[in-house]
Amino acid sequence: MCVCIPGQVVAITDAAHRLARVQVGGASREVSLACIVDDAHPLQSCVGDWVLIHVGFAMSRIDEAEARKTLELLATLGDIEPRLAEQHETRRRPADQRDAPQR
Repeated sequence: MCVCIPGQVVAITDAAHRLARVQVGGASREVSLACIVDDAHPLQSCVGDWVLIHVGFAMSRIDEAEARKTLELLATLGDIEPRLAEQHETRRRPADQRDAPQR
C-alpha cells in the first residue's frame, strides 16, 4: 500500500528540472512536478495547486477540500497510532502479565 500526502505548491524552484517548493503540514519540501505538467497545465500554472505527493513526486492534483479532508484523516491516524502500538504490545505479553504495569 502506498500513502500519498497532500501539499500545496508554493513556488517553482528549478524550472529546468520541474522542481517546486511544496507546503506539507506546516513544513516545506522540494518535490518534482514532472508527473503532473503537460501542455494544458504548464509548470508555472502549478503554483497554488494542491497535489498528492509520494516519494518526492507530485502524483496528481486534487482540490483543496479533498486535501484538507486527507490531512485531517492523517492527523487522526497520527493521534491513534500510539494507542494502537500500546494495544499491540499488550497482546504480545503473556496473558498472566497483560494487566501488570509495564516497567
